[in-house]
Formats: sequence, structure tokens, C-alpha cells
Amino acid sequence: MNRKKQLYQDKVVALLQEKFGKENALAVAKLTKIVVNVGIGTEPQGEKAVEPVVEQIAAITGQKPQPTQVRVSIAGFKIRAGDPVGVAVTLRGERMWAFFDKLVTVVLPQLKDFSGVSRTAFDQVGNYSLGLREQIVFPEIDYDKIDRVRGLQITMTVENSSGQEESFALLEALGMPFAKEE
Repeated sequence: MNRKKQLYQDKVVALLQEKFGKENALAVAKLTKIVVNVGIGTEPQGEKAVEPVVEQIAAITGQKPQPTQVRVSIAGFKIRAGDPVGVAVTLRGERMWAFFDKLVTVVLPQLKDFSGVSRTAFDQVGNYSLGLREQIVFPEIDYDKIDRVRGLQITMTVENSSGQEESFALLEALGMPFAKEE
């Protein structure tokens, strides 16, 4: 079992129950899925630009991502419906916990000039979004084999959360390195 999942079950559930006054352990906030999304934009290569990104995200997450297409043609942006625009993968279960563990213990601490992630990147229901400027911060990526440096968006979906405060407490207890309050 993954150590972050073990931490959640052994300590975080009890901590959140006490802090938010929930009697039932199943009523506390929990991390249910992580979505990793990479945009490739409207590169002229089209389908050929998607293949290396799919391979990189599969190496990072341990699961093959799905290419995403443009839904509506927009002449001003020179894009047509069906053109590839990015790749996305949804992680659940053990893969989600493994990716989260790697993100907070390996990837984020090695970022240049890292002083913590934003404390305010929560939506109204408590989901957290994090953007990384480069995919090369992951240890699985070989810098010499990438065609281009791309950013990626990571969205963590929190279930049973009563809002931002409870989601923040969950992620902080799981080891998310939030920036210090100013």
C-alpha cells in the first residue's frame, strides 16, 4: 500500500474528524482523483505532436493518456473541430496515490526557487489546481529526448469537502508543501 494512502487512513481521517466535528469517518474529505492535462496548442504537426506528449505523460503517471480534440471550429484561431489540442489522463486508486506521493516528495521540492505551492488555488467546492511550467521536473523524463518543454496542469478532486478550508486541511495533512502565509 502506498505510504500517502496509509497516512490518510491511519492519521489524516482522525485528524479531519476531530477538526471538523464529523462523527462518521466516511464523511471526511478525501482525494478521489487527479487529472493531468497537457496542452499542445495548435502545432502544425498535428497528430505527430501528440505522440511524444502521450509517451511522456504515460511515463510520468504510469497510465496512458487520451488525446483531446477541439470541439468547435474557430476561424480566427485557425483551428478546426477534431484537431488535436492536448492530452489528459485521470488517475484514481493506487496510481493516484503513487503520483501524489511522487509529486509532493520528489517533484515539487526540486523546483528552482521553490517556496511552496499557492494556498489560494482552490475552487468553490475545494478542488485544487496546480500548474507546472515544465514536464522535465519529473525524474522519468529524459531531457535529451524531449522535442519541446511543455507545461502541465494538475487538478486534484476532493470529495466530501465542505469547501476550501477542509480541502486545504486534507492536502496539508497529506504533505502538500504550501507556501507560508504572508
